[in-house]
Amino acid sequence: MEQADYKLTQVSVVMLGVQNVTRSLGFYRDKLGLKVQSEIPGFAFLNAGAVALCLSEPAARMRGQVAGAGEVVFSVENVTAAYEALRGRGVEFTHEPRSITPTSRVANFDDPDGNHLSIFGP
Repeated sequence: MEQADYKLTQVSVVMLGVQNVTRSLGFYRDKLGLKVQSEIPGFAFLNAGAVALCLSEPAARMRGQVAGAGEVVFSVENVTAAYEALRGRGVEFTHEPRSITPTSRVANFDDPDGNHLSIFGP
């Protein structure tokens, strides 16, 4: 393969810098319902569908984590139903469900480290 033809074609892991993996696991596993794939000191990998979500203490230290630098979007079948279920588990939303196109809705929330997250769908 020539270098000019080389293309990146798949995201396998999204890494989020967190201050404390144990605390963040409580949020992502217990409140959002993601399953833990594996853990090593300072890291936890969660099943987020086709992409693994990695919670990383070193990433937060190394980059001086800046809240708001990105957002992880979770696709859901029904934004209102997902919003109610997550609120019932104690997730605090920064923005309630709202329409962004005639067929799509979104609601936003943050994790304990200030990483921006949202649910998106009909």
